[in-house]
Amino acid sequence: MDPIYEAPPPDLERRLGRPGEFPFTRGVYPRMYTGGRLWTMRQYAGFGTAEETNRRYRYLLAQGVAGLSVAFDLPTQLGLDPDAPEARGEVGRVGVSIATVDDMRTLFDGIPLADVTTSMTINAPAMMLLALYTLEAERQGAPLDRLGGTVQNDILKEYVARGTYIYPPTPSMRLVTDLFAWCAEHVPRWNTISISGYHIREAGSTAAQEIAFTLANAIAYVRAAVAAGLDAESFGPRLSFFFACHNDFFEEVAKFRAARRLWAHVMRDEFGVAAERAQTLRFHAQTGGSTLTAQQPLNNVVRTAYQALAAVLGGTQSLHTNAFDEALGLPTESSARLALRTQQVLAHEAGVAEAIDPLGGSYLVEHLTDALEREARRYLEAVEELGGSVRAIEAGYLQREIEDAAYAHQRAIESGERVVVGVNRFVEGEGEAAVPVQRIDPELEARRGEQLRAFRSVRDGAATSDALERLERAASGDENLMPRVREAFAARATIGEVCGVLRGLWGEHR
Repeated sequence: MDPIYEAPPPDLERRLGRPGEFPFTRGVYPRMYTGGRLWTMRQYAGFGTAEETNRRYRYLLAQGVAGLSVAFDLPTQLGLDPDAPEARGEVGRVGVSIATVDDMRTLFDGIPLADVTTSMTINAPAMMLLALYTLEAERQGAPLDRLGGTVQNDILKEYVARGTYIYPPTPSMRLVTDLFAWCAEHVPRWNTISISGYHIREAGSTAAQEIAFTLANAIAYVRAAVAAGLDAESFGPRLSFFFACHNDFFEEVAKFRAARRLWAHVMRDEFGVAAERAQTLRFHAQTGGSTLTAQQPLNNVVRTAYQALAAVLGGTQSLHTNAFDEALGLPTESSARLALRTQQVLAHEAGVAEAIDPLGGSYLVEHLTDALEREARRYLEAVEELGGSVRAIEAGYLQREIEDAAYAHQRAIESGERVVVGVNRFVEGEGEAAVPVQRIDPELEARRGEQLRAFRSVRDGAATSDALERLERAASGDENLMPRVREAFAARATIGEVCGVLRGLWGEHR
């Protein structure tokens, strides 16, 4: 960044607008946090079995968490049952293992789903996990129109940056838009997608690439939904976004402001959306996992605090703060509590909720906001020239740009041009204090296999098979698949069986 930057243009106030007004540079709500409505403190959690994770959720709720955020293990993310050969060694490792209606019941035992909001980080089988969630809500007696939360459901970034896809892009987009349509009718308060720049940034993108590629994917989803006959005015308010928050403090604040402004113009100018609620970019932020270091891990407490401050000053609607030990393993109970306390100190002691867009009007922040918007627009134009996000992904453009940025970043660290405290400067010797690391019970996988065999042994096999056959027929046609997926789970099918039906029809993406 050039240390000498331009003063804001004379028409700045007109261009920015007021908070809660187009183009929402200064925030999506007129009063933001000043009206007593803080951002949602949502701690991402999930590990091992549904029983263990349920205990962690109850603990977090007791500590003041305002919303739950579910981390699923890799087999669940890939639509595999825990006893599948491909799941070996990964059951419960990076999240909770969920395969059946019974698992979902256990996961939320004693937690009234009508009274909490839940975010689920799940993509390829997003429809399947939301189906299980809604079935559990109905079992609890919670009306579906009272359920609040978000399902990530962002399959395009999986092909770009993360890799937990199952099906090829075209049928995967059908699952996304089917979920849009079903939720608009049955679960109107649910955010049907969380379009994720987080994983794009974690893969090594720059801040401008994070904005541009996230919005390019969002444009592709809106176009697909409109092509499927949905009204952008209706589903637009249920779109949400998910961004990373990294270490360059002022750039991160400006990034969020630029993204809001860009998206407002996209929805108004490209899609003709007039309703302000459908023009707003509402986002969840998470502090940067890739910025955490295994060396001197307590330094991560400081990194996380500054990143959280940037997210709040940038106007986030909800926030997850990483635990300091996540470069070593899943968070322990005490490190998860400290991560939550970081947000609570910020909210209740630092005074950040007493002003709206407090850095707005700063020469530096306005200069960075404009610069990031210009660079992101250039990337968006390049994606459009390739035919849109799906074509650009198929051509490898997004992947190459991210890889080049990641390579340049790593070279800067290795050369010492970019300082990482405790890693390439201010390094200590072998005497660093050890940090307790959470371990997953190695017997978990065998127990989950036993649970699943017991589940299958007592169900009505014929009813399960009939429901799966109906799903297959529906998938061969063009009807919305969500009702058939719910029927299959209600008939006690497993996630591997439901996803397996679609694997058989659509194949797997390689």
